[in-house]
Amino acid sequence: MAHEPTQEGLPETDAEWRERLDDDEYYVLREAGTEPPGSGTYLKHDGEGRYACAGCGLDLFTSEEKYDSGCGWPAFWDPADHEHLETRPDHSHGMVRTEVVCARCGGHLGHVFDDGPEPTGKRYCINSAALEFEEDG
Repeated sequence: MAHEPTQEGLPETDAEWRERLDDDEYYVLREAGTEPPGSGTYLKHDGEGRYACAGCGLDLFTSEEKYDSGCGWPAFWDPADHEHLETRPDHSHGMVRTEVVCARCGGHLGHVFDDGPEPTGKRYCINSAALEFEEDG
């Protein structure tokens, strides 16, 4: 069952987020951090199911759209629901990129690039620490 975007029940303060998330999740989701390439739990993960936001549980991607892009982070060619993601310009680290955030909690997920496979041509490059996996069945 897909989780719908709503702010109800989410932490409102930094202290509440720190209590809810582990250190890696907090660094990525709340501080727009990036886990080291090749280190994420879900990089080589091949289970069948749904990837949700580790901050709020909103469904973000499915295993059907996951692929090995060679980028060092889990990659998806399309989200489970476009309304569950928001994008914004990111000019950090001397680069111009498009940041991907969770539409419900505003947590930083990663970035999207225009060098992915068909049919979308997109590569959603997402930090494992920003995700939780729920297996089908």
